[in-house]
Amino acid sequence: MTNAIGWIPCLLLYLIHGYAGVECEQLFEGSFLLPSLKQEHTRGSMRNSSTVRNKENTQYLFRIFVAGIGFFTLCFIMTSFGGQFSGKRVGDSPFGIRQLGIKSEGIGLESRVLRKMTDMLEIIAKRMEPLAKLENVSDFRKLEELSSALNHFQPAGLMEKIQAIAQNVSNLTTKMEQLLQMSLTARRDIAFYEKAKGKEVSQCEVPKDPKFPDCLGKIEWMRARWTSDPCYAYYGVDGTDCSFLVYLSEKEWFCPPLPWKNRTTSPIRIETKVQQAFYRTDFAQLLELMGSGKESLIFMKKRIRRLSTQWILAAQNLNQKLETRKRQRKKILIHLGFLTEEAGDVFSPVVSKGGPLGELVQWADILATLYVLGHSLKITATLRELQSFLGVPPGRGSCPLTAPLSFDIIYTDYHGLQQMKQNMGLSFKKYKCRIRVIDTFGTEPAYNFDDYANLHGYRTNWGHWNLNPKQYMTMFPHSPDNSFMGFVAEILNNTEKKAIQSSKVNNMAVVYGKDANMWKGKAKYLEVINKYMEIHGTVYYQTHWPPEMPMFVKNHGLLPQHELQRLLRKAKLFIGLGFPYEGPAPLEAIANGCIFLQPRFNPPHNSKNNEFFRGKPTSREVSSQHPYTEYFIGKPHVWTVDFNNTEELASVVRTISTTKVEPYLPYEFTCEGMLERVHAYIQHQDLCDAVFLSWPQNDVRHFPSSPNATSLFTFPQNVSGLFRSPNVTKLLTWPPISSMQLQVSTTAQSCTDACQEHDLVCEPTFFQFVNNKAIFEQFKFICDSVESEANHLYPAFEEIAQDCYLQKQVLLFSCAGHHPKYRRLCPCRDFRKEQVALCKGCL
Repeated sequence: MTNAIGWIPCLLLYLIHGYAGVECEQLFEGSFLLPSLKQEHTRGSMRNSSTVRNKENTQYLFRIFVAGIGFFTLCFIMTSFGGQFSGKRVGDSPFGIRQLGIKSEGIGLESRVLRKMTDMLEIIAKRMEPLAKLENVSDFRKLEELSSALNHFQPAGLMEKIQAIAQNVSNLTTKMEQLLQMSLTARRDIAFYEKAKGKEVSQCEVPKDPKFPDCLGKIEWMRARWTSDPCYAYYGVDGTDCSFLVYLSEKEWFCPPLPWKNRTTSPIRIETKVQQAFYRTDFAQLLELMGSGKESLIFMKKRIRRLSTQWILAAQNLNQKLETRKRQRKKILIHLGFLTEEAGDVFSPVVSKGGPLGELVQWADILATLYVLGHSLKITATLRELQSFLGVPPGRGSCPLTAPLSFDIIYTDYHGLQQMKQNMGLSFKKYKCRIRVIDTFGTEPAYNFDDYANLHGYRTNWGHWNLNPKQYMTMFPHSPDNSFMGFVAEILNNTEKKAIQSSKVNNMAVVYGKDANMWKGKAKYLEVINKYMEIHGTVYYQTHWPPEMPMFVKNHGLLPQHELQRLLRKAKLFIGLGFPYEGPAPLEAIANGCIFLQPRFNPPHNSKNNEFFRGKPTSREVSSQHPYTEYFIGKPHVWTVDFNNTEELASVVRTISTTKVEPYLPYEFTCEGMLERVHAYIQHQDLCDAVFLSWPQNDVRHFPSSPNATSLFTFPQNVSGLFRSPNVTKLLTWPPISSMQLQVSTTAQSCTDACQEHDLVCEPTFFQFVNNKAIFEQFKFICDSVESEANHLYPAFEEIAQDCYLQKQVLLFSCAGHHPKYRRLCPCRDFRKEQVALCKGCL
């Protein structure tokens, strides 16, 4: 057996280098193998020595033969140990720490040996494949004896066996590494209480500590269910109460620290130096990080390349605006959950067939923004990569992560959010404040807070995550309760603007709708417009003309982005058909000098009367196809009309045909505007803020009552302003409280509308400052009673009953809520021109 084992490295040396060494020759002395091998090699190398190629091929096949002999020896050895590799648990494995005395420093060696064996088998398999082809070549007649010897082993069948065994050895290697690691962890922890010399039972009793009321219940759960997820065994749980206590006190923190554990060595703290972020101008690394293989990723890459010059110029402008201010470089993970196989990846199949691309546009711009700002990025579109980046232990996701989360911020979507929750165990709750959810239409607080949503009918499939509402990042500034992420549209220079205006065709219109279904029932409206305009479409179709499209429309088919831009630069009018809602195309059309015509919805569309919004975690009243363009841009660039009123529609089209407009794009949708906004979020928006998290969710954060409260804020005579006091500077740093002004809504009016009436924006972060009885007194409200409840309408005043209500749940502070009974206290702030997400002092 010893000689058999010794053959393996020698045969490997001969296989790889053509020479096995003197020691190996001595090992083989007297065996049947060495003389025949040496003679065969000598004959094969000396015959026809002038032909170098034959010599090399002879050596090549000879090494394969040697490898085959060595492989069968290896198979014999592995078979003799075969029964010992079936251990499933730490206690059953013959390779446990106590049974074989394997030391921790030996684990790496054992794993490397097994890995080397696997690699050897793969090399053998690859080199055996061309054997059958080489046998029939005439140049190898002189190897007939060697060929006949190899034929004896039936190379074709041998190949299958080699591949099968190689795969088994590879799987065995992985299992061995896991078993050894688990055994080390378990034995290391158990060693502590084994040293107690017979006192294990008393030391592993379940502690009765009032600070850890859930400990006993968790121990009982572990006794019954610890085998339900392999991750528990990974952390050293072996079915004993001691292992349960070690796990629950050190990994999940449900039980108190165990006094008998050795805690003399304090954990090593690795202090990482704060790195500065520098603007990037080369996009090659970003495109490589994104990966390939999906149509969605290909589309996003093309967009990034097309806008690369504008991103670089925008970064230069922002750097000058910030006066080359230093910026902290963050570690950021971007997980495209909607592109994973587990989520179905519904976008990739429809990229080239007229499917919705708004989400892909936004994600491409987010990736470009984070990259240009100079942050350290990891990008994943698969669940396996997500688990690897997060440090998810093997199993079904019940256990916490193997190490502290290394990312400062994680950008994902609702699909990715669900995947992280399923894989992070308790770590999800610990780190969820670092997550930013890209949420197209937004999530309001009433839908976000799970208990409240269940009790009051706001439960949907998309809400109920109990996040800070600012963690939801929207495509448009729908609601101040969420953060506005946005996207970008191409901006034109002055030369391009003049060229476009001179080339506009005044009677040319393009319809907003790539899918034929969007045209259903719209023929009546289009006939009215067609009397004054020549209508063009960009509808995808394969063979037949889409039946929903009128014959008078000139359809160009689905166009690439650059060709669509060219078409928009010629057209005068861009027509919305009512769907899709709030996409990027109208802004792109306006930026190319088009006037946008869209239908008004009466009554407004919402989650109760419209199938598309049904189930969305928002109660918004959508008054038109694109509310942002209606309210923030307006005439002459945007006209919102009742399409059912054909006379009004015809009148507006005639007016548009004679109206001249310049290409226009709000600053917040330019590359520079998005860089500025995201820069401010990353550097200043701390959603893991200790002050916010320390406020108990079942208690009210009260400010001092009068007279101290009156010194906290001062009001002008019109009671519209709320100004900064030095006493509150430590409570809130961003947005700066100097930007806050307080307004009171009318009945049935939301704080969003109340602030907007005064050219302000509702700021939910400031609610904690006005959630106080003293504020009612400042406004001369007579409160017969003051109650604290969890309600998304509070703080508010009920005029008829003269009752005042304060907010009890911090996650329910909402700008969006309104009710006919209440007048709401609304904290507002100023904002930068065409950058509604940021106050004037937010940079």
